[in-house]
Amino acid sequence: MSEVTDSRSRTRSRIVAVAARLLQQEGPAAVTTRGVAEAAGIQAPTIYRLFGDKDGLLDAVAEHVMAEYVSAKAATVRAASAADVDPVDDLRVGWQRQIAFGLANPALFRLLSDPDRVLLSPAAQSGKRVLETRVHRIAAAGRLRVGERHAVDLIQAAGIGVIQTLLGTPADDRDLGLADSMFDAVLGQILTDAPNRAGGATTAAVVAFRAVAPDLDALTAAERELLTEWLDRAIDTPPATG
Repeated sequence: MSEVTDSRSRTRSRIVAVAARLLQQEGPAAVTTRGVAEAAGIQAPTIYRLFGDKDGLLDAVAEHVMAEYVSAKAATVRAASAADVDPVDDLRVGWQRQIAFGLANPALFRLLSDPDRVLLSPAAQSGKRVLETRVHRIAAAGRLRVGERHAVDLIQAAGIGVIQTLLGTPADDRDLGLADSMFDAVLGQILTDAPNRAGGATTAAVVAFRAVAPDLDALTAAERELLTEWLDRAIDTPPATG
């Protein structure tokens, strides 16, 4: 890396760090080009040169904070897997940390609630892959009664809804048990050990088989692809009742 490139990188990192602090402490309104430039000890044109405009700077800040958070989440999942922690307990820990992160970073959460921003955010997509890993562990353990993708989408939707509801409620009036109640409701929809679930055991077996099917080295790639297609179809077809 040349000296000029290295200097540019350091300047960019300093600006992002300053803007992230302003965003967390004072909200998006504080992240102005003038305010960030003064706090970072640079000239305002430098921000335009490095980020294009304020939206570009906010994108960089969101990506920076999310990347750090997702990196920590990924390390936690790897540790839980290595220690053979119960996958449902691991999912609960991840849920609680996500809720806490959203409530502690409302401005960042609102930025990342924009679907277009999420689709373009490598950190947000990495965060989803961490959740997918947690759900995959539950599926492989034979405890998931719905498809992995459906479970991931359900957990994400519930988590976003809880955070939005709590952020939209005055702090003193928030129901702190809401997040736990919602999580338990989600578990009731996705786990095999939820009561009165017709066909749950059969579906769980199919989901568990689907989780390991891509790793069946005894089959050819084409055979594995065909097998997963069949299993996906079986998962998506409601079990017969009565």
